[in-house]
Amino acid sequence: MHAVDGYLPRSFVHIPGNLWVNLRSPILPVRGWIAQQLIKLEFVARSQDSVVLLVDSDVTFIRPFSADTFHRHGEVRFFRAVDAIHAGLPRHICWHRVARELLGVRSCDRMPLNDYICWPMAWDPSVVRSMLRRVEEVTGKPWQTAVASQRHFSEGILYGVYVDEILGGMPYSENTMLCVNYYDETPFEEIEKFASYITPNDIAVMISAKSGTSLASRRRALAAIAASVGADIHQQGAT
Repeated sequence: MHAVDGYLPRSFVHIPGNLWVNLRSPILPVRGWIAQQLIKLEFVARSQDSVVLLVDSDVTFIRPFSADTFHRHGEVRFFRAVDAIHAGLPRHICWHRVARELLGVRSCDRMPLNDYICWPMAWDPSVVRSMLRRVEEVTGKPWQTAVASQRHFSEGILYGVYVDEILGGMPYSENTMLCVNYYDETPFEEIEKFASYITPNDIAVMISAKSGTSLASRRRALAAIAASVGADIHQQGAT
């Protein structure tokens, strides 16, 4: 059995090429990118913890943190970058449209739009469970089938739209990721400058694998960051 099959419905059959076929809707195969998001949603929905932290495989933690970093006064930290999605981000716009369709929320023609994708990404499992029930009520299908039938989908945008448009926002909302990110799909060249982007509040860094940045460059960047953060921590301890 495939390692992740325990988080997918039995109607999902793994086939070669990092693809699945959903026997409930077998017209199009389910790509690995979509299946990965289904697994994350199911994993969080099963959790009985107060907060679950989703971490991209390209993320490296640079400072210690605790559950309190993402959970305050009974509320889970909610990331919202106000008006960060513009016409130059067509995939993000598409993810917004799909999320609104799945949740039965009216389409939004205004630009710019809020972005909710961040790493690390903190989710409230109880919110995820209610969100998935909403998808089933709106679509009349199991949520896995409704999501898997989409060619384009972002779990982070779905969660964010649900929180803002259905729940009316979260009391504990922030506009900082706590992580310095490099998303561009070209190799990262500013290795020496990367450490200077980090603030005292950042706990992680991320250089996307899609950038094609070499392992040697990644290691140089992380070494520079380690030296910078180590000096910063030492200085704080001395004051």
